[in-house]
Amino acid sequence: MPQTPTRPQPVTLHQAFWVWLRIAALSFGGPAGQIAVMHRILVEEKRWIGEHRFLHALNYCMLLPGPEAQQLATYIGWLMHRTAGGIVAGGLFVLPGAMSIMVLSWIYVLYGHVGLVAGLFFGLKCAVLAVVLQAVVRIGSRSLKNNVMRGLAATAFVLIFFLGVPFPLIVLGAGLIGYVGGRAGAPAFQVGGGHGGSKGVIVADADTLLGEELPAHASPTIGQSLRQAAVWLVLWLAPVAAMVVLLGQDNVFTQIATFFSTMAVVTFGGAYAVLAYVAQQAVEQYHWLAPKEMLDGLGMAETTPGPLIMVLQFVGFLGAYRHPGMLAPLLAGTLGALLATWVTFVPCFLWIFLGAPFIERMRGSRALSGALSVIAAAVVGVILNLAVWLAIHTIFRVVTPLRAGPIHVDVPMLASVNGWALALSAIAIVAVFRFRIGVIQMLGAASATGIALYFSGALA
Repeated sequence: MPQTPTRPQPVTLHQAFWVWLRIAALSFGGPAGQIAVMHRILVEEKRWIGEHRFLHALNYCMLLPGPEAQQLATYIGWLMHRTAGGIVAGGLFVLPGAMSIMVLSWIYVLYGHVGLVAGLFFGLKCAVLAVVLQAVVRIGSRSLKNNVMRGLAATAFVLIFFLGVPFPLIVLGAGLIGYVGGRAGAPAFQVGGGHGGSKGVIVADADTLLGEELPAHASPTIGQSLRQAAVWLVLWLAPVAAMVVLLGQDNVFTQIATFFSTMAVVTFGGAYAVLAYVAQQAVEQYHWLAPKEMLDGLGMAETTPGPLIMVLQFVGFLGAYRHPGMLAPLLAGTLGALLATWVTFVPCFLWIFLGAPFIERMRGSRALSGALSVIAAAVVGVILNLAVWLAIHTIFRVVTPLRAGPIHVDVPMLASVNGWALALSAIAIVAVFRFRIGVIQMLGAASATGIALYFSGALA
Protein backbone atom coordinates (compact mmCIF):
# COMPACT_ATOMS: atom_id res chain seq x y z
CA MET A 1 0.00 0.00 0.00
CA PRO A 2 1.24 3.52 -0.74
CA GLN A 3 2.51 5.31 2.33
CA THR A 4 0.48 8.29 3.53
CA PRO A 5 2.58 11.49 3.28
CA THR A 6 3.64 13.04 6.56
CA ARG A 7 2.11 16.47 7.15
CA PRO A 8 4.70 19.26 7.13
CA GLN A 9 5.81 20.75 10.43
CA PRO A 10 4.41 24.19 11.41
CA VAL A 11 6.38 27.20 10.21
CA THR A 12 6.81 30.52 11.96
CA LEU A 13 5.93 33.85 10.36
CA HIS A 14 9.67 34.58 10.14
CA GLN A 15 10.23 31.38 8.17
CA ALA A 16 7.25 32.13 5.95
CA PHE A 17 8.62 35.65 5.29
CA TRP A 18 11.52 34.28 3.24
CA VAL A 19 9.25 32.03 1.19
CA TRP A 20 6.92 34.94 0.39
CA LEU A 21 9.94 37.07 -0.53
CA ARG A 22 11.06 34.33 -2.94
CA ILE A 23 7.60 34.22 -4.51
CA ALA A 24 7.58 38.01 -4.86
CA ALA A 25 10.95 37.99 -6.62
CA LEU A 26 9.67 35.38 -9.11
CA SER A 27 6.28 37.02 -9.77
CA PHE A 28 6.79 37.94 -13.41
CA GLY A 29 4.50 37.24 -16.35
CA GLY A 30 1.07 38.36 -15.21
CA PRO A 31 -1.46 36.63 -12.93
CA ALA A 32 -1.36 33.25 -14.68
CA GLY A 33 2.40 32.95 -14.21
CA GLN A 34 2.27 34.34 -10.68
CA ILE A 35 -0.44 31.92 -9.61
CA ALA A 36 1.50 29.03 -11.18
CA VAL A 37 4.58 30.02 -9.16
CA MET A 38 2.55 30.12 -5.94
CA HIS A 39 1.00 26.74 -6.73
CA ARG A 40 4.38 25.15 -7.40
CA ILE A 41 5.98 26.49 -4.22
CA LEU A 42 3.08 26.48 -1.73
CA VAL A 43 1.18 23.37 -2.88
CA GLU A 44 3.70 21.07 -4.53
CA GLU A 45 6.99 22.01 -2.88
CA LYS A 46 6.12 23.17 0.65
CA ARG A 47 2.70 21.46 0.96
CA TRP A 48 1.41 24.31 3.11
CA ILE A 49 -2.01 24.17 1.41
CA GLY A 50 -3.83 21.52 -0.66
CA GLU A 51 -5.14 21.64 -4.21
CA HIS A 52 -8.83 22.02 -3.32
CA ARG A 53 -8.25 24.75 -0.77
CA PHE A 54 -5.86 26.61 -3.09
CA LEU A 55 -8.42 26.66 -5.92
CA HIS A 56 -11.24 27.64 -3.57
CA ALA A 57 -9.22 30.63 -2.38
CA LEU A 58 -8.36 31.50 -5.99
CA ASN A 59 -12.03 31.36 -7.00
CA TYR A 60 -12.89 33.90 -4.29
CA CYS A 61 -10.04 36.19 -5.34
CA MET A 62 -11.20 35.98 -8.97
CA LEU A 63 -14.57 37.36 -7.88
CA LEU A 64 -12.98 40.34 -6.11
CA PRO A 65 -12.01 43.69 -7.60
CA GLY A 66 -8.24 44.06 -7.79
CA PRO A 67 -5.24 41.82 -8.58
CA GLU A 68 -6.21 38.23 -7.87
CA ALA A 69 -2.63 36.93 -7.49
CA GLN A 70 -1.78 39.47 -4.78
CA GLN A 71 -5.07 38.76 -3.02
CA LEU A 72 -4.46 35.01 -3.22
CA ALA A 73 -1.09 35.51 -1.51
CA THR A 74 -2.80 37.61 1.16
CA TYR A 75 -5.50 34.95 1.64
CA ILE A 76 -3.02 32.10 2.10
CA GLY A 77 -0.81 34.23 4.36
CA TRP A 78 -3.90 35.00 6.47
CA LEU A 79 -4.85 31.31 6.62
CA MET A 80 -1.40 30.44 7.97
CA HIS A 81 -0.57 33.33 10.29
CA ARG A 82 -3.70 35.43 10.74
CA THR A 83 -3.71 39.15 9.84
CA ALA A 84 0.06 39.55 10.26
CA GLY A 85 0.66 36.71 7.80
CA GLY A 86 -1.71 38.26 5.27
CA ILE A 87 0.03 41.64 5.52
CA VAL A 88 3.47 40.06 5.06
CA ALA A 89 2.42 37.92 2.09
CA GLY A 90 0.36 40.58 0.32
CA GLY A 91 2.78 43.42 1.10
CA LEU A 92 5.85 41.57 -0.15
CA PHE A 93 3.99 40.66 -3.34
CA VAL A 94 3.58 44.38 -4.12
CA LEU A 95 6.92 45.78 -2.89
CA PRO A 96 9.36 44.68 -5.66
CA GLY A 97 7.06 45.92 -8.43
CA ALA A 98 6.36 49.23 -6.67
CA MET A 99 10.07 49.92 -6.28
CA SER A 100 10.82 48.94 -9.88
CA ILE A 101 8.04 51.05 -11.40
CA MET A 102 9.08 54.05 -9.31
CA VAL A 103 12.65 53.86 -10.61
CA LEU A 104 11.47 53.37 -14.19
CA SER A 105 9.05 56.30 -13.87
CA TRP A 106 11.92 58.60 -12.90
CA ILE A 107 13.98 57.34 -15.84
CA TYR A 108 11.01 57.78 -18.15
CA VAL A 109 10.37 61.45 -17.36
CA LEU A 110 14.07 62.36 -17.19
CA TYR A 111 15.34 60.45 -20.22
CA GLY A 112 12.23 59.24 -22.08
CA HIS A 113 12.82 61.63 -24.97
CA VAL A 114 16.38 60.41 -25.41
CA GLY A 115 16.39 58.33 -28.57
CA LEU A 116 17.87 55.24 -26.92
CA VAL A 117 15.15 55.10 -24.25
CA ALA A 118 12.44 55.95 -26.78
CA GLY A 119 13.61 53.04 -28.95
CA LEU A 120 13.46 50.67 -25.97
CA PHE A 121 9.89 51.67 -25.15
CA PHE A 122 8.88 51.49 -28.83
CA GLY A 123 9.90 47.83 -28.85
CA LEU A 124 8.13 47.14 -25.55
CA LYS A 125 4.93 48.79 -26.78
CA CYS A 126 4.78 46.60 -29.89
CA ALA A 127 5.45 43.42 -27.92
CA VAL A 128 2.76 44.13 -25.31
CA LEU A 129 0.09 43.58 -27.97
CA ALA A 130 1.23 39.96 -28.31
CA VAL A 131 1.14 39.50 -24.53
CA VAL A 132 -2.44 40.75 -24.29
CA LEU A 133 -3.57 38.55 -27.20
CA GLN A 134 -1.95 35.61 -25.43
CA ALA A 135 -4.02 36.43 -22.34
CA VAL A 136 -7.21 36.42 -24.48
CA VAL A 137 -6.39 32.95 -25.83
CA ARG A 138 -5.19 31.56 -22.50
CA ILE A 139 -8.19 32.67 -20.46
CA GLY A 140 -10.62 31.95 -23.30
CA SER A 141 -9.41 28.37 -23.67
CA ARG A 142 -10.32 27.70 -20.05
CA SER A 143 -13.45 29.82 -19.79
CA LEU A 144 -15.34 29.44 -23.07
CA LYS A 145 -16.26 25.78 -22.81
CA ASN A 146 -19.74 26.04 -24.35
CA ASN A 147 -21.82 28.28 -26.61
CA VAL A 148 -23.43 30.10 -23.68
CA MET A 149 -20.02 31.25 -22.43
CA ARG A 150 -18.87 32.17 -25.95
CA GLY A 151 -22.02 34.21 -26.47
CA LEU A 152 -21.53 36.04 -23.18
CA ALA A 153 -17.91 36.84 -24.10
CA ALA A 154 -18.99 38.19 -27.50
CA THR A 155 -21.72 40.26 -25.89
CA ALA A 156 -19.23 41.74 -23.41
CA PHE A 157 -16.92 42.75 -26.29
CA VAL A 158 -19.71 44.44 -28.25
CA LEU A 159 -20.99 46.29 -25.17
CA ILE A 160 -17.63 47.74 -24.21
CA PHE A 161 -16.00 48.26 -27.63
CA PHE A 162 -18.91 49.58 -29.70
CA LEU A 163 -21.31 50.96 -27.10
CA GLY A 164 -18.90 52.19 -24.45
CA VAL A 165 -20.69 50.42 -21.59
CA PRO A 166 -18.46 50.69 -18.48
CA PHE A 167 -16.72 47.39 -17.87
CA PRO A 168 -17.66 47.31 -14.14
CA LEU A 169 -21.33 47.12 -15.14
CA ILE A 170 -20.53 44.35 -17.62
CA VAL A 171 -18.68 42.25 -15.07
CA LEU A 172 -21.20 42.86 -12.29
CA GLY A 173 -24.00 41.88 -14.67
CA ALA A 174 -22.08 38.75 -15.64
CA GLY A 175 -21.60 37.83 -12.00
CA LEU A 176 -25.33 38.18 -11.35
CA ILE A 177 -26.21 36.00 -14.37
CA GLY A 178 -23.69 33.38 -13.25
CA TYR A 179 -24.88 33.42 -9.66
CA VAL A 180 -28.49 32.80 -10.71
CA GLY A 181 -27.53 30.15 -13.26
CA GLY A 182 -25.15 28.42 -10.88
CA ARG A 183 -27.64 28.39 -8.04
CA ALA A 184 -30.23 26.88 -10.39
CA GLY A 185 -27.74 24.14 -11.26
CA ALA A 186 -27.63 24.86 -15.01
CA PRO A 187 -24.74 22.78 -16.49
CA ALA A 188 -23.55 25.64 -18.73
CA PHE A 189 -22.64 27.68 -15.66
CA GLN A 190 -20.53 24.99 -13.97
CA VAL A 191 -17.45 25.04 -16.17
CA GLY A 192 -14.93 26.22 -13.61
CA GLY A 193 -12.81 29.33 -13.83
CA GLY A 194 -9.77 31.17 -12.70
CA HIS A 195 -6.28 30.90 -14.02
CA GLY A 196 -5.92 27.46 -12.59
CA GLY A 197 -3.04 25.96 -10.75
CA SER A 198 -0.82 23.29 -12.15
CA LYS A 199 -1.26 20.16 -14.21
CA GLY A 200 1.31 18.40 -12.07
CA VAL A 201 1.05 16.89 -8.60
CA ILE A 202 -2.39 16.88 -6.94
CA VAL A 203 -1.87 17.44 -3.23
CA ALA A 204 -4.76 16.47 -0.93
CA ASP A 205 -5.76 19.02 1.70
CA ALA A 206 -5.42 16.40 4.45
CA ASP A 207 -1.71 15.91 3.65
CA THR A 208 -0.78 19.59 4.01
CA LEU A 209 0.25 21.90 6.82
CA LEU A 210 -3.18 23.57 6.96
CA GLY A 211 -5.06 20.28 6.58
CA GLU A 212 -8.82 20.24 6.10
CA GLU A 213 -9.70 21.92 9.38
CA LEU A 214 -11.21 25.38 9.64
CA PRO A 215 -8.68 27.63 11.44
CA ALA A 216 -9.88 29.19 14.67
CA HIS A 217 -9.45 32.71 13.26
CA ALA A 218 -11.76 31.79 10.35
CA SER A 219 -14.73 32.02 12.74
CA PRO A 220 -14.61 35.62 13.97
CA THR A 221 -17.32 37.29 15.99
CA ILE A 222 -19.35 40.14 14.51
CA GLY A 223 -17.42 42.55 16.71
CA GLN A 224 -14.07 41.29 15.43
CA SER A 225 -15.24 41.59 11.81
CA LEU A 226 -16.47 45.14 12.38
CA ARG A 227 -13.18 46.15 14.00
CA GLN A 228 -11.24 44.64 11.08
CA ALA A 229 -13.39 46.50 8.59
CA ALA A 230 -13.08 49.78 10.50
CA VAL A 231 -9.27 49.63 10.62
CA TRP A 232 -8.83 49.00 6.90
CA LEU A 233 -11.53 51.46 5.87
CA VAL A 234 -9.78 54.18 7.87
CA LEU A 235 -6.39 53.29 6.39
CA TRP A 236 -7.88 53.40 2.90
CA LEU A 237 -10.32 56.31 3.01
CA ALA A 238 -8.82 58.69 5.58
CA PRO A 239 -6.12 59.92 3.13
CA VAL A 240 -8.79 60.31 0.43
CA ALA A 241 -11.01 62.40 2.73
CA ALA A 242 -8.03 64.50 3.78
CA MET A 243 -7.23 65.27 0.13
CA VAL A 244 -10.81 66.32 -0.59
CA VAL A 245 -11.07 68.56 2.49
CA LEU A 246 -7.60 70.14 2.38
CA LEU A 247 -6.90 70.39 -1.36
CA GLY A 248 -10.32 70.53 -3.02
CA GLN A 249 -11.91 68.49 -5.78
CA ASP A 250 -9.82 69.96 -8.62
CA ASN A 251 -6.40 69.19 -7.14
CA VAL A 252 -4.50 66.42 -8.93
CA PHE A 253 -3.83 64.51 -5.69
CA THR A 254 -7.54 64.53 -4.86
CA GLN A 255 -8.32 63.30 -8.36
CA ILE A 256 -5.75 60.50 -8.07
CA ALA A 257 -7.06 59.48 -4.64
CA THR A 258 -10.72 59.44 -5.66
CA PHE A 259 -10.25 57.92 -9.13
CA PHE A 260 -8.04 55.03 -8.07
CA SER A 261 -10.16 54.42 -4.97
CA THR A 262 -13.11 54.00 -7.32
CA MET A 263 -11.06 51.66 -9.50
CA ALA A 264 -10.20 49.60 -6.42
CA VAL A 265 -13.90 48.86 -5.97
CA VAL A 266 -14.78 48.03 -9.58
CA THR A 267 -11.62 46.51 -11.13
CA PHE A 268 -13.04 43.03 -11.65
CA GLY A 269 -11.25 40.75 -14.08
CA GLY A 270 -7.67 41.78 -13.41
CA ALA A 271 -5.33 44.33 -14.95
CA TYR A 272 -6.01 43.58 -18.62
CA ALA A 273 -9.73 44.07 -18.15
CA VAL A 274 -9.42 47.47 -16.47
CA LEU A 275 -6.60 49.13 -18.41
CA ALA A 276 -8.64 50.23 -21.43
CA TYR A 277 -11.09 52.01 -19.12
CA VAL A 278 -8.33 53.56 -17.01
CA ALA A 279 -6.53 54.70 -20.16
CA GLN A 280 -9.68 56.30 -21.48
CA GLN A 281 -10.29 58.23 -18.25
CA ALA A 282 -6.65 59.19 -17.64
CA VAL A 283 -6.14 60.33 -21.25
CA GLU A 284 -9.47 61.93 -22.18
CA GLN A 285 -10.89 63.17 -18.87
CA TYR A 286 -7.87 64.00 -16.69
CA HIS A 287 -5.22 64.54 -19.42
CA TRP A 288 -2.56 62.89 -17.30
CA LEU A 289 -0.84 61.05 -20.15
CA ALA A 290 -1.08 60.11 -23.84
CA PRO A 291 -2.22 56.71 -25.21
CA LYS A 292 1.32 55.73 -26.19
CA GLU A 293 2.49 56.48 -22.65
CA MET A 294 -0.15 54.13 -21.27
CA LEU A 295 1.35 51.43 -23.49
CA ASP A 296 4.83 52.28 -22.21
CA GLY A 297 3.57 51.89 -18.63
CA LEU A 298 2.07 48.51 -19.40
CA GLY A 299 5.40 47.47 -20.88
CA MET A 300 7.09 48.45 -17.61
CA ALA A 301 4.59 46.42 -15.59
CA GLU A 302 5.04 43.39 -17.87
CA THR A 303 8.82 43.36 -17.36
CA THR A 304 8.92 43.89 -13.58
CA PRO A 305 7.81 41.59 -10.74
CA GLY A 306 4.43 42.02 -9.09
CA PRO A 307 0.85 42.66 -10.23
CA LEU A 308 0.30 44.13 -13.69
CA ILE A 309 -2.11 46.60 -12.10
CA MET A 310 1.06 48.29 -10.80
CA VAL A 311 0.90 50.25 -14.06
CA LEU A 312 -1.57 52.47 -12.18
CA GLN A 313 1.36 53.72 -10.11
CA PHE A 314 2.95 54.96 -13.35
CA VAL A 315 -0.29 56.71 -14.30
CA GLY A 316 -0.43 58.41 -10.89
CA PHE A 317 3.22 59.44 -11.24
CA LEU A 318 2.70 61.12 -14.62
CA GLY A 319 -0.56 62.75 -13.50
CA ALA A 320 1.07 64.47 -10.52
CA TYR A 321 4.35 65.14 -12.37
CA ARG A 322 2.50 67.15 -15.01
CA HIS A 323 0.26 68.97 -12.52
CA PRO A 324 2.67 69.55 -9.61
CA GLY A 325 1.17 72.78 -8.27
CA MET A 326 3.68 74.33 -5.87
CA LEU A 327 5.78 71.15 -5.58
CA ALA A 328 8.81 70.17 -7.63
CA PRO A 329 7.60 67.91 -10.48
CA LEU A 330 9.64 64.87 -9.42
CA LEU A 331 8.47 65.17 -5.81
CA ALA A 332 4.87 65.58 -6.95
CA GLY A 333 5.20 62.58 -9.26
CA THR A 334 6.66 60.41 -6.50
CA LEU A 335 3.89 61.37 -4.09
CA GLY A 336 1.25 60.79 -6.77
CA ALA A 337 2.66 57.33 -7.47
CA LEU A 338 2.70 56.39 -3.78
CA LEU A 339 -0.86 57.68 -3.35
CA ALA A 340 -2.11 55.69 -6.35
CA THR A 341 -0.43 52.54 -5.04
CA TRP A 342 -1.84 53.04 -1.52
CA VAL A 343 -5.49 53.47 -2.55
CA THR A 344 -5.19 50.62 -5.08
CA PHE A 345 -3.83 47.95 -2.74
CA VAL A 346 -5.08 48.79 0.77
CA PRO A 347 -8.65 47.78 -0.24
CA CYS A 348 -7.29 44.37 -1.29
CA PHE A 349 -6.45 43.63 2.34
CA LEU A 350 -9.94 44.76 3.36
CA TRP A 351 -11.62 42.32 0.95
CA ILE A 352 -9.53 39.41 2.23
CA PHE A 353 -9.56 40.05 5.97
CA LEU A 354 -13.28 40.81 5.99
CA GLY A 355 -14.51 38.22 3.48
CA ALA A 356 -12.14 35.26 3.72
CA PRO A 357 -13.54 33.91 7.04
CA PHE A 358 -16.99 33.61 5.43
CA ILE A 359 -15.63 32.20 2.15
CA GLU A 360 -13.74 29.50 4.04
CA ARG A 361 -17.10 28.21 5.19
CA MET A 362 -18.55 28.25 1.65
CA ARG A 363 -16.31 25.73 -0.07
CA GLY A 364 -18.27 23.90 -2.78
CA SER A 365 -20.90 26.60 -3.44
CA ARG A 366 -22.50 26.14 -6.89
CA ALA A 367 -23.67 29.76 -6.97
CA LEU A 368 -20.12 30.99 -6.34
CA SER A 369 -18.78 28.71 -9.08
CA GLY A 370 -21.42 29.92 -11.53
CA ALA A 371 -20.66 33.59 -10.86
CA LEU A 372 -16.95 32.93 -11.37
CA SER A 373 -17.55 31.09 -14.65
CA VAL A 374 -19.58 33.87 -16.24
CA ILE A 375 -17.25 36.60 -15.00
CA ALA A 376 -14.32 34.73 -16.54
CA ALA A 377 -16.21 34.52 -19.85
CA ALA A 378 -17.08 38.23 -19.81
CA VAL A 379 -13.48 39.09 -18.98
CA VAL A 380 -12.38 37.42 -22.22
CA GLY A 381 -14.49 39.92 -24.17
CA VAL A 382 -13.23 42.82 -22.07
CA ILE A 383 -9.58 41.81 -22.60
CA LEU A 384 -10.20 41.42 -26.34
CA ASN A 385 -11.40 45.03 -26.25
CA LEU A 386 -8.06 46.01 -24.71
CA ALA A 387 -6.17 44.07 -27.39
CA VAL A 388 -8.01 45.93 -30.17
CA TRP A 389 -7.44 49.27 -28.41
CA LEU A 390 -3.74 48.52 -28.09
CA ALA A 391 -3.48 47.47 -31.74
CA ILE A 392 -5.15 50.68 -32.94
CA HIS A 393 -2.95 52.96 -30.85
CA THR A 394 0.26 51.02 -31.49
CA ILE A 395 0.10 50.45 -35.24
CA PHE A 396 -1.58 53.67 -36.41
CA ARG A 397 -0.28 57.20 -35.94
CA VAL A 398 -3.66 58.92 -36.35
CA VAL A 399 -6.85 57.76 -34.58
CA THR A 400 -10.20 59.58 -34.81
CA PRO A 401 -13.03 59.13 -32.25
CA LEU A 402 -16.34 58.18 -33.91
CA ARG A 403 -19.59 59.10 -32.16
CA ALA A 404 -22.80 58.01 -33.94
CA GLY A 405 -25.80 57.47 -31.68
CA PRO A 406 -24.89 54.75 -29.20
CA ILE A 407 -21.75 53.81 -31.19
CA HIS A 408 -18.58 55.02 -29.48
CA VAL A 409 -15.33 53.79 -31.10
CA ASP A 410 -11.84 54.93 -32.09
CA VAL A 411 -11.29 54.62 -35.85
CA PRO A 412 -7.70 54.48 -37.19
CA MET A 413 -6.68 56.33 -40.36
CA LEU A 414 -5.37 53.51 -42.55
CA ALA A 415 -2.90 55.78 -44.34
CA SER A 416 -1.21 56.54 -41.01
CA VAL A 417 0.01 52.98 -40.41
CA ASN A 418 3.44 52.72 -38.79
CA GLY A 419 5.24 50.05 -40.78
CA TRP A 420 7.87 49.29 -38.17
CA ALA A 421 5.25 48.99 -35.41
CA LEU A 422 3.16 46.67 -37.59
CA ALA A 423 6.15 44.49 -38.45
CA LEU A 424 7.47 44.25 -34.89
CA SER A 425 4.00 43.53 -33.46
CA ALA A 426 3.49 40.77 -36.04
CA ILE A 427 6.87 39.22 -35.25
CA ALA A 428 6.10 39.29 -31.51
CA ILE A 429 2.74 37.58 -32.11
CA VAL A 430 4.38 34.84 -34.21
CA ALA A 431 7.12 34.39 -31.59
CA VAL A 432 4.57 33.89 -28.80
CA PHE A 433 1.99 31.73 -30.60
CA ARG A 434 4.08 29.79 -33.12
CA PHE A 435 7.42 29.35 -31.38
CA ARG A 436 6.19 29.54 -27.75
CA ILE A 437 8.82 32.10 -26.78
CA GLY A 438 8.55 33.14 -23.13
CA VAL A 439 7.10 36.56 -22.32
CA ILE A 440 10.24 37.95 -20.67
CA GLN A 441 12.49 36.73 -23.49
CA MET A 442 10.13 38.13 -26.13
CA LEU A 443 9.84 41.52 -24.39
CA GLY A 444 13.63 41.66 -24.06
CA ALA A 445 14.12 40.87 -27.74
CA ALA A 446 11.53 43.46 -28.76
CA SER A 447 13.21 46.10 -26.60
CA ALA A 448 16.59 45.30 -28.15
CA THR A 449 15.03 45.56 -31.61
CA GLY A 450 13.58 48.96 -30.77
CA ILE A 451 17.05 50.16 -29.67
CA ALA A 452 18.57 48.78 -32.88
CA LEU A 453 15.94 50.62 -34.95
CA TYR A 454 16.87 53.81 -33.14
CA PHE A 455 20.58 53.42 -33.92
CA SER A 456 19.78 52.60 -37.56
CA GLY A 457 17.80 55.83 -37.88
CA ALA A 458 14.56 54.00 -38.73
CA LEU A 459 12.64 55.68 -35.87
CA ALA A 460 13.74 59.20 -36.71
